[in-house]
Amino acid sequence: MNNIFGIVGGDLRLIKLAQILSKENNIVYTYGLEKYDFKEERIIKVDSIEKIGNKCRYIISSIPFSKEGRTVNCEYSENEIYIEDFLCKIKNKTLIAGAINTETKTICTNNNIEIIDLLDIEELTVLNVIPTVEGAIKVAIDETEYTLNNSKILILGFGRIGKLLANILDSFGAKVYCEARKQSDIAWIKAYGYNSINLSNLDFELKNKYDIIFNTIPTLILDKKRLKIVKEYNPLIIELASKPFGIDFKEAEKLEIKVIKAQGLPGKVAPYTSAINIKNVIDNIIK
Repeated sequence: MNNIFGIVGGDLRLIKLAQILSKENNIVYTYGLEKYDFKEERIIKVDSIEKIGNKCRYIISSIPFSKEGRTVNCEYSENEIYIEDFLCKIKNKTLIAGAINTETKTICTNNNIEIIDLLDIEELTVLNVIPTVEGAIKVAIDETEYTLNNSKILILGFGRIGKLLANILDSFGAKVYCEARKQSDIAWIKAYGYNSINLSNLDFELKNKYDIIFNTIPTLILDKKRLKIVKEYNPLIIELASKPFGIDFKEAEKLEIKVIKAQGLPGKVAPYTSAINIKNVIDNIIK
């Protein structure tokens, strides 16, 4: 049986998702995407969230849902969508979005809205690692004047992103250094043949003059003290972690260290693949 979906706000991923859903004979009502010109007849733009709430059981929104906790992320709208107002108009429905904060969850509970946080689903989290790493490498290539081959690169954190990033950079012929806190991760870093750095020795190891530093740790690790160390050789720093981030951006700016914030890479470098992954997760949820 075909379904009726609502999509509110979002980026290019959700535009591609709307198109994919419509091609499978689903009806898709959209709000907050008015700047995009849809050609598909099964994609219907509406002028109010109430119409989404009245027609759709499943309502899909941004990943992350909000940047500042007050409004929904809407890259293709000129209007702001206030979270509390939005949620009050989709009572008793299912909200599918990403990185939904505690306050928003409380509002959902009060309005009997079922929450499905896409970033809590392991399958999607793992699949998102691939475009994140590809995007990170693209940023590194675009922002430097030298090859990754033979470059000295430090990766802070050895989680999902750190592991795949190290693997691909190593295949490019980069000199890969990986920092980790747990001894089990240090052991794996050594087993893979990368250079290992224990967090307790990071201050000393930062003096090694890296060409590029990738951060994947969502807690402050490159603070004022450590940024002053790397200022001596001024590497390119790429922030891949989510809020609250791992870099003191204000201090980096004062020191004139080049830092690139690279969040939301799946939606920027591979929106179609990301949309397919989201659609598959939604199919499983409905089943």
